[in-house]
This record gives sequence, C-alpha cells and structure tokens, in this order.
Amino acid sequence: MQTIQQKKDILTSRYTMRTNLLLSTLFVLTGSFAVWAQEKDKKEEENIGTEVVNVVKPYTPTISDANKIQETPQLNDSITTAKKAINYTIFSVPVASTFTPAKGKASGLQKAAKERLYNSYLSLGLGNYNTAKLDFYTSHDFSRDESLDVILNHHSSQGGIDDVVLDDKFFNTSLEAYYRQRDRYMSWGVNGGFKHQIYNWYGLPQGEYAYDADEISGIDEKQSYYTGFVGANMDFVDSFFTGGEVYYRRFWDGFSSGENRAVLKPQFEFPVGDELLSLDLDVDYVGGSFERHYENTDELKYSNVFGGITPSIQILSDKLAINLGASAYYNQDIENSEGNFYIYPQVDASYSVVEEYVIAYGGIKGGLKQNSYYDYAQENPYVSPTINMMPTDQKYNGFAGLRGKFLPTVGYNIKGSYIKENNKYLYRSNSFNTGVDSGIINGESYAFGNSFEVVYDDVTTISVFGEINVDVTRNLTLGVNGEFSDYSTDEEVEAWNLPTIKGSFFGSFSKGKWSAGVNAFYVGERKDYINSPNLLTSEGPLVVDLDGFFDVNANIGYDITEQWSAFIKANNITGTQYDRLVNYPVQGFQILAGASYKFDL
Repeated sequence: MQTIQQKKDILTSRYTMRTNLLLSTLFVLTGSFAVWAQEKDKKEEENIGTEVVNVVKPYTPTISDANKIQETPQLNDSITTAKKAINYTIFSVPVASTFTPAKGKASGLQKAAKERLYNSYLSLGLGNYNTAKLDFYTSHDFSRDESLDVILNHHSSQGGIDDVVLDDKFFNTSLEAYYRQRDRYMSWGVNGGFKHQIYNWYGLPQGEYAYDADEISGIDEKQSYYTGFVGANMDFVDSFFTGGEVYYRRFWDGFSSGENRAVLKPQFEFPVGDELLSLDLDVDYVGGSFERHYENTDELKYSNVFGGITPSIQILSDKLAINLGASAYYNQDIENSEGNFYIYPQVDASYSVVEEYVIAYGGIKGGLKQNSYYDYAQENPYVSPTINMMPTDQKYNGFAGLRGKFLPTVGYNIKGSYIKENNKYLYRSNSFNTGVDSGIINGESYAFGNSFEVVYDDVTTISVFGEINVDVTRNLTLGVNGEFSDYSTDEEVEAWNLPTIKGSFFGSFSKGKWSAGVNAFYVGERKDYINSPNLLTSEGPLVVDLDGFFDVNANIGYDITEQWSAFIKANNITGTQYDRLVNYPVQGFQILAGASYKFDL
C-alpha cells in the first residue's frame, strides 16, 4: 500500500515530464517560425511592391449626455422621522390705519461763505506805562511765482516802575522785507532788515547798597542797539544740491561796540541703495570788538570761525524710524591763534508701540554753538559791553521719552535728558563801585551793580520734562507743561540765574467773532551774587537768592466787521513786581487795548 509521500513523488515526476515535453515543442515551433520569417524578409527585400490605403472616414469622437438617476433613496432606518402633514388656513382681519407718511424733502448742505483774504494788516494798541504797540504786514504778489512781504513792528514803554530811580523805558522797532520766487524745480528768496532797540540799566542796588542822590545823578543809564542784516535761501527739487542758506549781520551799540556775523549752510542729498544720505555743511564766523575790558581800558577783541560737516541717513519701517549721523567740526580762535577739532553724535530713533497713542523716542546728539554779542543782548539786554566771547561745546545731549495720546483729544509728552556742556554761558551780576574810598573799578554807567557779565563753565544738566495738551472742543484747547532741572558746575559756585523749576499753562478759545487766550507761567528760584570790593567776605562774593515768580497773561478779541477787530491784552495780572534779574523789578499789572484793520494795498 502506497504512502502519502510516495503518491506525492509520483505526481511530481509526471508533472515534470509534461512540462519538459511542452517546453521542447514550443522551442521547435519558435525556431521554425524564425527561419520562415527570415526567408520571407529576404524575398521581400528582393521584390518590394506598392500598396494603396484608402481612408473611408476619419474618426469623429462624440460625447454622450449624462443622465441623472431620477430616484429618491429610500431610508429604512428607525431614526428618520416621517413628515407630518400640516393643514392651515389664513384668517384675515381688517385694521384701520390713520398714519399718513409725510413726503421727504432733501436737506441741502449750507455752504460756508468764502472768507476774503486781504494782503495787508495794521494793528495799534495803547496801554498803561505809556505803552504803544504797532504791527504792520503787507504781501504783494507780482505774479503767481513772485511775492514781496514787508513787516514793521514797534513796541515801547515810557516806564514808571515803582521805587526805580533811573529811567526804565524801552524801545524796540524792526523793519524787514522778504522777496521770494518759485518755479518748478527751484525756489529762492532774499531778505533784509534793520532793528533799533533802546534799553536802560535801571537796576541799581537797593537798601544798604544803595547810592546817594549825587552818585545817581551822574549815571547815564541808556544803551542803544542797532542791527542790520541781509540773507538768502534756496531749495532745489530733483537735485543732489537740495538747498541752503546764507546771511550776514552787523550789530553795534551806543558804546562803540561792533560785531560781524556770517553764516553759510549748504545741504546735499545722495541716494544710497534704497535710502538717502543727507550731507549738511556749516561755516560760521563771528568777530567784533568792545571799546574796553570791564576792569581796564584795553580794547577787547574777538574773532572765531568754525566749519562743520554732518552726514546722516534715515531708516524707516512701519513702526520704526532711525536717524543715524555724526558731526565733525574744526574751530579756529583767530584772535588767540588756537584751533580745536570736535566730533559729535547725531542719532535719534522713534518706535510706535501703539499707533498714535504710545510712541517711544530717544537719541543722543551734540554740537558746537557759536555765541555772539547779538544773541546775548537779545536774551538779556542788560549785559555790559565787555564780554569775553567763545563758542559752547555741547558734548552730548542724551534724551529718551514717550509721546502720544491718552485719548483721541488728549496728547502727552514725557522726556528725560542728560546734557554735558563745556563753556556753557551764564549771566552773572557784574562787580560794582561802592564809593570813592573803595576805588573806582569802572566809571561807566553800567558799573553800578546794574549790568551783567557772561561767564563760562562746564555744566552737567539733568532734566525731566512733561506736557499735556487737550482739545476740549473744536473751539477750545488747553495745555500745561513743567520741567525740573538739576545743574552741576565745575568752577562756578552756582549755575547763575538758571531756575530749577519752570512751568506754564496755556489755553485758547475761538468761536464766531470771539477769540481769547490765556498764558500763565512759573519760574522757580534762581541764584546770583553781589560782588564789590567793600562787600567781599572771607568766603568770597555774597550769593543772593531770587524768589520764584508766577505771571498770568490773557487776551480777548472781537471781529467787529470783516476788516475791523478790537482786542484787549492784560499782562502780569497778579500785579507782582517780581525781580526777573537781580535788582531788576518788572512792570506791575499791564493792560493794552487797541484795534486792527485788514485791507488791500
């Protein structure tokens, strides 16, 4: 009896024999076909005939329409809910209505009357202390691109401050003309003018330092200032030279002092990649002379010129703006044959933290400032004509702050600063004569404790400033600001006549024919000193404290007609005759009333 394994071997042997037989047969047939094909190919090569192919009809494919199966699937699940038939009827009830809509009427916009513009303006006001104020302005257009402006200003007072024994009147008149021309690629202008000012050194010491009547009668306290200037400016479009300015000024006084000032400031701009490189040049000369020194009769001369270059580039993005630059200056003291080279940073940036509401800003800058007799006399007309002149070297001014809005109508600005200045100018009371026994230092009318000298020192200033502006309505705006400063001096005992606290409040109102404004400011305590041969102590000159003062000013105006208007101005409303400078009280309550007239000339 055969086993299962033996049966498997027999079946495998038979399968192998059948497979070999089929493969042998297939091989023989394949070889025969290959021989026949080769013979046929040889015959065709020997006799190649022609053959005609007739195309009965070209192939034209068609697209059949698709038919959508019109069949709704049957849902047999237990979840589906059968639709319930709803039968309803409409029950109409008539309702009486007495409403009759009114016909609409288009409301037109009231077009504001176009205000007529006049090319000339004249204002005249008179007040107590025999005060007179005159302002005149006219503008004439020669053509669409040419115009000439003329400005005349006058402000004077005959004085009358209580307890002042010398003449305390002042006089200030200026005349200026400006011609400008504009075209497509360039605009330019020239200007010139003259100014005449009269002040009096009326601030004599009081109390135990007061002079007697005979000494006072010999004092001629008048000082006169004269200024003449010419200048020009230009601006170019689509040019590497973008513009600049140049001017010359001559300044002299009633004590044979004279000063010349010339300034040239061209500006250039060059493309650098996607940004623009700005290049500002600055050439500044000042030179002059005084008839004498304060302590002796030798002539005092000064002459100083510097040149500077400031390249800068501005980088802007959606929220960030950066100005990168630096300044290089060379200063030459011509009178003393001394020269110095200075480099200053010119970097500032701002970043919009919250658009319009929070903007952070900061930077560090510096510069060389040209000081002049003209600038000193405009800021403090009671300086003596015996000033040493030198420029101020502001090493750096680092600042950082936030500005923006608390609300859409409430703006703010907060800033902190750290400033380092070399040769910063300070006003200090001059030494003065105290009698024949002490010896006469200077016999001029400004040498009786009634004038100021300019001293220079290296000063470091740390300050914090804050300001808030409020647009209460479209017609009313208010604002307040304040600043605290701390000064550190190198050689001087104090930072003379610089207040540690300053603040102001201001507001303006305008509606219809009425307008009004108010301005109140506070200046904190300052320090000066008394220096005289008979008053020197073992510790040096006597330091005096000047009290802080609060000054309130207001004005109101009314348009009587299109051309005529009236105004009233009140200054120092509190009436306090505070000392702005040592021994120099101001006028008390002042009121000025007048009218203005607009016309074509």
